[in-house]
Amino acid sequence: MSATFNPHPAPVKTPAPLVTPAPPKRSKWLYFLVFALVAGGGWAVYKYFLQPKADPASSASQAGGTVQVRSATVASGPIDRTLRLSGVTAAKDFAAILAPMMRGPDAGRALVLIDLAKSGTFIKKGELVAQIDAQSIRDHLDDVKAQVIQADADIRKRQAEQATATEDMRQNIRNAKAEWDKAKLDLGASEIRTPVDAEILKLAAEEAEATYTQLAADTKNREVADKAEIRILEITKDRQVRHQARHDSDVAKFTMLAPIDGLVVMESIFRGGEMAQIQLGDQVSPGQPFMKIVNPARMQMEATTNQVDSEELRIGQGVKLQFDAFPGLSLPGKVQSLGALGVGGWRQNYYIRSVAVRVTILGSDPRLIPDLSTSGDIVVEHKDNAVLLPLAAVLNKDGKDRVFVKRGQKWEPREVELGLRNATYAAVLSGIEVGDEVALENPTPKPEVVASN
Repeated sequence: MSATFNPHPAPVKTPAPLVTPAPPKRSKWLYFLVFALVAGGGWAVYKYFLQPKADPASSASQAGGTVQVRSATVASGPIDRTLRLSGVTAAKDFAAILAPMMRGPDAGRALVLIDLAKSGTFIKKGELVAQIDAQSIRDHLDDVKAQVIQADADIRKRQAEQATATEDMRQNIRNAKAEWDKAKLDLGASEIRTPVDAEILKLAAEEAEATYTQLAADTKNREVADKAEIRILEITKDRQVRHQARHDSDVAKFTMLAPIDGLVVMESIFRGGEMAQIQLGDQVSPGQPFMKIVNPARMQMEATTNQVDSEELRIGQGVKLQFDAFPGLSLPGKVQSLGALGVGGWRQNYYIRSVAVRVTILGSDPRLIPDLSTSGDIVVEHKDNAVLLPLAAVLNKDGKDRVFVKRGQKWEPREVELGLRNATYAAVLSGIEVGDEVALENPTPKPEVVASN
């Protein structure tokens, strides 16, 4: 069976491509609906759960046309205007204990404390407060004493040697005098001698005289030289004696006794990267103050004030003192001295000046010690039986002081004239009276005035 086929068949039609149907479009109203539901739910939660409950009394008062404000009643009484000083306590009577200053080559010697009174203890006059290690100086002092003894022995030895030499010279002078006398006797018999012998005798007499004269002159020069030599030895000894006396004085200074009765207060030094009090075993420098002995019965406050406030300060003014370390402690005082010139601090602007003030503390307390932070109030102005108005009630507009005074259920604005003021109250000269109720804040819905400073 055979089959035939057409080598050029007719073209076949290409099938159409498949089309995926597009998803249906969502309506914009659906988004608005979801947003509205979320916003409505949030508002409902805030309305019924998070919103603070309204005060019924406040709502009732607002419905009635009135607003509740803080108020105070005007009273009468004394009023003071004060200035505050800040400073620290210090002793009026004290003695500073310094490391001794040594002289000569020992001026820079290291000084180590081997005995030290405890800080905060009360000691009596004459008691030991500090002692410095002096063993090395004592060892050196023994050598100096030996040198003094040796210098004295050298003087005595040299004096003995000079006495022997002087006696030998005097003997030579006596011998020369005898030779000269003999030569003069022989010269007296020259008449019976030959001219040659007479001339020889004359020359011998002149030679003996010259020898005697020379020895006599040498004796005087020898005495001057001997005195100079002894003086040199005496100066050497005197230098060693002074050396010994200097070290004796230094060793005596190394033992320090209290010059007055008082409280021991240690100074601070820089140790280990921080400030710390002097302790036993520390090394101090010559002339360095390391301790104070203070009389706690006579204390003062050292403070400063600005130049403006200093114009109102006077010597003798009373001061009420408070102490930060002891809140319940209050002592009276008075201004003792005022600085003549204002000075600037190294941390302050160049143009800021402060005046030093010293206040004598009249009272006493066992807790009162130096370096306590202290504040003092000075009354610079006082008035009795004044009409007192709280400064919080004072409002200011156009440079005029006003207050709101309650009349019935309303607040009436009223101008007032104020006098003496302090930090909380002002004395009223006119405008309101004792017993008036004043607002401590602006009661108007739209404030027309601003609070006065």
